[in-house]
Amino acid sequence: MSQILLSPLAGWSAPLEEVPDPVFSGRMLGDGVAIDPLGSTLHSPCDALVLAVPETKHAVTLRTPQGLDILMHIGIDTVGLAGEGFALHVRPGQQVRAGERLISFDLDGLARRAKSLLTPVLVLEGGGFSIRHRAESRPVAVGDTLMELEPRALPGRAGGHEPGEDVRRLVNVALEHGIHARPAGQIVTALKGLGADVRIRIEGREVNARSAVALMALGVRAGVQVEVVAAGPDAAAAAEAVIAVLAGARDSLAPRTRSPSGPRDLAATAAPAAASQGSSAREPGVLRGVIASRGLAVGAAHVLKDHDIPISERGAGVEHETAELHRAREQVRCALQRAIDSATGTAREIIEAHLTIIDDPELAGRALTAIAGGASAAFAWRSALRESVEDLRALQDPRLRERVDDLIDLERQVLLALSGERGVHMPEIPAGAILIAAELFPSQLVGLEAGALGGICLAAGGATSHVSILAAALGIPTLVALGPEVGRIGEGVPLILDAETGKLYIDPGEGALETARRRISGAAERAALERQAAQRECRTADGERIEVWANVGSLAEARAAVRNGAEGCGLLRTEFLFLERETPPSEQEQRAEYQAIATALAGKPLTLRTLDIGGDKPIPYLPLPREDNPALGLRGVRTSLWRPELLREQLRAALAVRPYGQCRILLPMVTEAAEIRAVRALAVEASREIGRSEPVELGVMIETPASALMAASLAAEADFFSIGTNDLTQYTLAMDRGHAELATRLDALHPAVLRLIAHTVEAALPGRRPVAVCGGLASDPAAAPVLIGLGVRELSCVPSIVPRLKAHIRELTMERCVRLARRALSVDSAEAVRALLAASNAAANEGAAVSG
Repeated sequence: MSQILLSPLAGWSAPLEEVPDPVFSGRMLGDGVAIDPLGSTLHSPCDALVLAVPETKHAVTLRTPQGLDILMHIGIDTVGLAGEGFALHVRPGQQVRAGERLISFDLDGLARRAKSLLTPVLVLEGGGFSIRHRAESRPVAVGDTLMELEPRALPGRAGGHEPGEDVRRLVNVALEHGIHARPAGQIVTALKGLGADVRIRIEGREVNARSAVALMALGVRAGVQVEVVAAGPDAAAAAEAVIAVLAGARDSLAPRTRSPSGPRDLAATAAPAAASQGSSAREPGVLRGVIASRGLAVGAAHVLKDHDIPISERGAGVEHETAELHRAREQVRCALQRAIDSATGTAREIIEAHLTIIDDPELAGRALTAIAGGASAAFAWRSALRESVEDLRALQDPRLRERVDDLIDLERQVLLALSGERGVHMPEIPAGAILIAAELFPSQLVGLEAGALGGICLAAGGATSHVSILAAALGIPTLVALGPEVGRIGEGVPLILDAETGKLYIDPGEGALETARRRISGAAERAALERQAAQRECRTADGERIEVWANVGSLAEARAAVRNGAEGCGLLRTEFLFLERETPPSEQEQRAEYQAIATALAGKPLTLRTLDIGGDKPIPYLPLPREDNPALGLRGVRTSLWRPELLREQLRAALAVRPYGQCRILLPMVTEAAEIRAVRALAVEASREIGRSEPVELGVMIETPASALMAASLAAEADFFSIGTNDLTQYTLAMDRGHAELATRLDALHPAVLRLIAHTVEAALPGRRPVAVCGGLASDPAAAPVLIGLGVRELSCVPSIVPRLKAHIRELTMERCVRLARRALSVDSAEAVRALLAASNAAANEGAAVSG
């Protein structure tokens, strides 16, 4: 049964590869999605049982009614916070509903002290799963669909054996869908080079473990116990290799690959539509099918006609036919190998499975036996394949029955090679057309210009066939099992393929077609345009220059920022180098990391914040006195000046970044001009020590009411300001962001906070000091017009928000921003400010619609 997981956080979804921790990025615990949070409350993604919450409150594990275990880990390296800044709303053993609050957390505290804010949402390996669909690289709100997935059985265990002896071992098959094409191929691959005869036995039946087809034909399902029997000099190693596959160890230990154009691990990408196969409750002009790859498409029907390959039963002699079969198989094998060399992700896995079938010794043996009896190579090959096809069709497991397509595909490829064809040739398909066919094979889909396809509709097929999996990996909306009626659709007939509801609308009329086109062009085209436009500099609609930078906490995030169009780094959180270690990073280590990030920014400005540490986040090599209230104690620049040795090394490493001038220094938690003067003296000394004569840009974070109110005197010493709205809001409103009851009321658009921002901007004007906002408010596009209207000209946000934020700014005018800012300063609550912004957006959208 499929399972929908909703987004537990508001923010930006990202692939796990971007998480700066190999445990998550390497999928050692399981697969899923990461979220760069904008909200500060974690919600339940589904109805579930709270299985476990660590004492440190930074994570929660849920168990769904289907038996899937879901781990949500707030930020990276947050276990070291020892629960500080986290507030639990649930307890282990409690049943929760989808959307229910689980944990509230101090987003600013995490940004300051954790290695990364990225929050992995994982389905743990122990329960197993196939991800049908995931929302990646897009904004998500709490309650949006994040993933669709499917459970599998728990892995079995295997004991030890003595090396060198014949081996007989029992093992529980822990593979998600039993022994199907991929694990069969993995077993065959694992046995290559090992001198052993290996058999797998179940219920009186026995097959050669080197035959992928024979393994599939066993029909072994998850949870079934089989016996592995190995004999020969490498028997022990061979048995271990097979058992590792059957017990799921190979899947769980090896990092998974990811197709750059589609989702990972799409072994079950599809979900059945609301109706069963065919059309039990018919609507005129509508066919219902099974969803193989979600999406929406509008296009003209292009009917793919199949044709039989003529073959002769009798051969031209054993020697000739044997040579022909070897030639054709070798031709197909080489074609598959070339395809593997250029394929990635799911497509590569499927091609590898086909490669094991073409080399299957059982199939080759049957074909050669038939040739010896006088059959032609083509007839012998087809007979050998069809025998295995019938074996698979007799199985009860629908997933294994769907592997029939793989065998028929390989049959066709070899028959084409025997007939003199050089490969699978597909006719040219009109751009945007919806392909109509009785069935489609993986080699045919790979041979298509997939980017030109609007969608695929098949009369037969299943949701977990390899064609379905490939279609999903390629992002092609696909319906299968539409029934014979789909074959009656004529060439060029207008269609709406709705692979969200499982319906195919035939010649629905221009009004419906236009509505569907608008749906398609809406979100997808806007996102694509935003990404494309993000590489350009950002200006308002009336030409005012607004710089959009990014907050980063690692080299990977810096690279992501550049990809997303960031014009610089407005905040490099350097704590990632100092936390979770027994000794401080050396000056050389810091210099290498800072230089790598500067290089990744390709000459764009780098704003490096010095170590922001305190009693709320102790480190072993910097013992701090115990404090009753660490938030009001030794924090930020106070700690650095209290123990200046670390600061001196950090300044030397930062000031050595080439080219000189790219890296500027930002000081956290400054409240007095004397603190700036003290650090500047250290910076001048550090420059002299490394032989640098260029001036040093030194900025301060405005994070407290004191620094905002003293901005005029701070401007006399600092070169620029950067407003940290998270702490500024907390200190201004006297609300702990880790407090469960107060967290939802903590809004940086509160007029009190906005007035402090306005005061800071005004204080910076006489000295022409640039003012940026690098706190969470900068990552909220809705707040952009107010901040710009207050005079802020640099916004530094999370990398994933850059395209969206730039696009929003380009729709604004300065007149609108100034008007909104003035009104926002005059109201009495954050709710009122947000209501103003919502009304302004609605009016702007209405005006755009009228003018359009």
